[in-house]
Amino acid sequence: MYNLLHELLVDLGERSYPIIIGEDLLGDYDLSGYVAGSQVMIVTNDVVGPLYLEQAKACFPGKSVDTVVLPDGEKHKDWQTLNLIFDALLEKRHTRKTTLVALGGGVVGDMAGFAAASYQRGVPFLQIPTTLLSQVDSSVGGKTGINHPLGKNMVGAFHQPEAVLIDTGTLQSLPPREISAGLAEVIKYGLIRDVAFLEWLEQAIDQLIACDSKALAEAIFRSCACKADVVAQDERESGLRATLNLGHTFGHAIETFVGYGNWLHGEAVGTGMIMAADLSAREGSINQADYARIVRIVSRASLPASPPADMKPADFMNLMAVDKKNVDGRLTLVLLRSIGDAVVTAEASPKNLAATLKAFCRQEN
Repeated sequence: MYNLLHELLVDLGERSYPIIIGEDLLGDYDLSGYVAGSQVMIVTNDVVGPLYLEQAKACFPGKSVDTVVLPDGEKHKDWQTLNLIFDALLEKRHTRKTTLVALGGGVVGDMAGFAAASYQRGVPFLQIPTTLLSQVDSSVGGKTGINHPLGKNMVGAFHQPEAVLIDTGTLQSLPPREISAGLAEVIKYGLIRDVAFLEWLEQAIDQLIACDSKALAEAIFRSCACKADVVAQDERESGLRATLNLGHTFGHAIETFVGYGNWLHGEAVGTGMIMAADLSAREGSINQADYARIVRIVSRASLPASPPADMKPADFMNLMAVDKKNVDGRLTLVLLRSIGDAVVTAEASPKNLAATLKAFCRQEN
């Protein structure tokens, strides 16, 4: 029998939906009430499928359930793989009354969500995230999409799920590197909005690294509560929601430079947050003690503190120039006014940005 731990609401009026957090939910929790029609298509990958696909099917009693299994990895988050979902939907004659279900990490969630936003001009979907990063971040908020060779997540749509089901038991099958990658997004919430949560993380980080189930459930709940609050206020990222991208402009540049999948998203974000903190300190917003505190918590999560050795300042500038937050050709960054208070700005000093890039890049132009 499952153990329901927390339930949150993402408050978007008529499009509101629950985030359901618990243990042993897969296989026992009935999701059929979130499926309006009779058809379900579960989208998963060749790593997660063998572990959890049969349990996921059992969450839809009385429904006709089909499946499509994608290749695993960020490098497959592209048009070619997306078409595998459309092929399966059409071959199995799924109508506009179908419901897609994303069973997997952030790549599966983004792609299944984008397919749902696009198939027959939009069908419902559900999120069943199985990695820490997807449970605390990408499964909530309705951002969907695929990568382009010139930029990460540059093609996509906003499409909110009907519900998010988080089974914390799936985290026990993750390698340590994936847990660390997820912790980058967890730490982010403390840095941008919740100092008390950051203080809790500083006490609990070793338990989280060790996959303590109680600590993980608390971290997931508090992260999702933060994200749900932000999304409810700014669904389509016109202002406040952009602060959730702390470290992402630097991080996406790293991911694109090294080739999608060679660094995990959370690893790149971890480095990106340190670089954003360095620039915030150069801008006079945070002091050196705050900067050292940020480096310490990111490093304790076993995340990298510097970009690839062969990445140059010019590489960062070229890749950051295509970031989605940029407006009218101006580089827009998320920086810290203080720990717990982030700001989206296009006013960072070019001189300070150049100094940050020089400090972190081992080779110069």
